[in-house]
Amino acid sequence: MQVICISRGTLTGGKVLAERLAGALGYPCLSREDLIEAAVKEGIHVGKIEMAMVKGRGFSDRLVLEREHYLAFTRAYLCEQALKGQLVYHGRTGHLLLPGVDNVLRVRVVADQEYRLKAAMQALGLEREKARRYVEEVDEDRRQWVHTMYGVSCDDVSQYDLIVSLQQFSVENAAAGLTAIAQLPDFQMTPASRQAVEDLRLGAKARVFLARDDRTYRASFKVSASDGVITVTYLPQDAGLAESIPPVLESLEGYRSIRTTMATSNILWIQEVYDPTSEAFRNVVEVATKWGAAVELMRLAPGSAEGAAAPGEVLEAFDGTIPQIQPSSREYNGGIEDDVAEGGQRTWAENGGLKQTVEELARQGRSAGGREVRGSQTHLLEMIDRSVPYTMVVVGDVFLSKGSAAQLRLAREFRSYLADNIKTPVVATDELKAQFLFGKRDLFRLIGYLAVVLVIYFLVFTHQRQILSFLSGEGWVMKVVAAVVVFLFVPIVAYSYGTVSRSFLKLIKIE
Repeated sequence: MQVICISRGTLTGGKVLAERLAGALGYPCLSREDLIEAAVKEGIHVGKIEMAMVKGRGFSDRLVLEREHYLAFTRAYLCEQALKGQLVYHGRTGHLLLPGVDNVLRVRVVADQEYRLKAAMQALGLEREKARRYVEEVDEDRRQWVHTMYGVSCDDVSQYDLIVSLQQFSVENAAAGLTAIAQLPDFQMTPASRQAVEDLRLGAKARVFLARDDRTYRASFKVSASDGVITVTYLPQDAGLAESIPPVLESLEGYRSIRTTMATSNILWIQEVYDPTSEAFRNVVEVATKWGAAVELMRLAPGSAEGAAAPGEVLEAFDGTIPQIQPSSREYNGGIEDDVAEGGQRTWAENGGLKQTVEELARQGRSAGGREVRGSQTHLLEMIDRSVPYTMVVVGDVFLSKGSAAQLRLAREFRSYLADNIKTPVVATDELKAQFLFGKRDLFRLIGYLAVVLVIYFLVFTHQRQILSFLSGEGWVMKVVAAVVVFLFVPIVAYSYGTVSRSFLKLIKIE
């Protein structure tokens, strides 16, 4: 299985390049227009979704469900085509439909303004100024579509493996170059990449089944799959549909079990090794229970984001500095890794506790599924589904192979990177209890500040005459002193009272 995704701008020659490349490789060629045609046959109102996205008109509840149906259907369709063998896809950003699939070759085709204007004038019979406006408007519509659908910018070069400009060389030469690159070991299928596509297909197909059925089509679901286990998360107002989910999915092929979880939001927990008996697990579950949230696990595989690279591989730095070429401490295997054991299953040790922790979350009714990520922080960011209403991202123990000082620094920079790129609070597991859970320190703080507040109020109410006399003292000196005392006294009372209120609300589990 090999997938090449070509992202094409308006009249950049990307379609011609994709067709020429597919012909040279002998691969089938699939376009975004093919996906839209299949979606329309499915009964999805693609035109309405397009208008809502690119014109910024907002989404009705029904259109939100249409968008979920469209995204799931196109993902399932593309995964099914990919699982048949080789594929060249060309469209806006098709690779974003395949998050976590490592062997996808992601190509962006660009062309200079003059090339595109001439193409628009020739293809559409437009005058130069009208052609310019046409290109600019369509470009903006495509940017808006990608940002609304996936939460990323289509112009972000980190989203692609290659940027191809047709300004300096012909389509034939570009196709020849991409043909050679496509043969590299880095872009060949591995057991892990095939498993990732199968998981994406199964989760997307499950969501399509729920959208098709009369019993469940009115509800919003988040669906994921891992090794044949389907996890369906639904909102409290759809709790009555929970019993209908297994019957709706019973005719779906390829699943082993179905788990359902009710949640008003999701907490994303990123860690290298999970332990369902740890204090961190208990804290995360307690916060999730408190908020009515489901917990989604994302295991950052050892060596990912900062670590072991093949010889000559450039690693990304979290601090934005120029990355350095790192020597490898392991034998280079050409980019092909059997990171899934024979039969597609991983052992408990290899899995880093992911499977057992997901199962324990499911037992407690808080699971939103789990998956493993390998690669840079940019790759991990691509794996985060921006359409999911995450309340918080929790980052636990990562970079465990490093020394303690380096581990702390890398973890801090990693949290900072996530906070800068997603619109969700990012906290460390050791900060979770202090910020959101009531502990011994909160108890002492509550008792101490409550005593301060009670003493202040007692003194104020028992010495009202003296206080009034002081505040209304004669002479400008006394007035200045009274103003200074009030200026200092009021913040102290406010802080003490606020601390008592905050601690008490945390005690009774109200935010």
